Amino acid sequence: MAVELSSGVTVRVLLFASYADRLGLESIALTLPAPASVGAVLERLRALPGGDQLPARPLCARNLAHVGADEPLEAGDEIAILPPLAGG
Repeated sequence: MAVELSSGVTVRVLLFASYADRLGLESIALTLPAPASVGAVLERLRALPGGDQLPARPLCARNLAHVGADEPLEAGDEIAILPPLAGG
């Protein structure tokens, strides 16, 4: 019987506007230990240069749906970190 071991979850993270400016990148692929969550993505981003300037609870989306930090991740997910939007 074959047993598949999961060593990590690789996701693509998109950063926009001021967040992209603060971290100096618009996207990054991250591999996180499984099980992973959006909160783990934020923690990893905060460890990068400029990441300490991210707010405590930024808006996040997983595969185009808004989610919280406790949202679990699957390999291949796309995570967007969204700055505040003006207007109505």
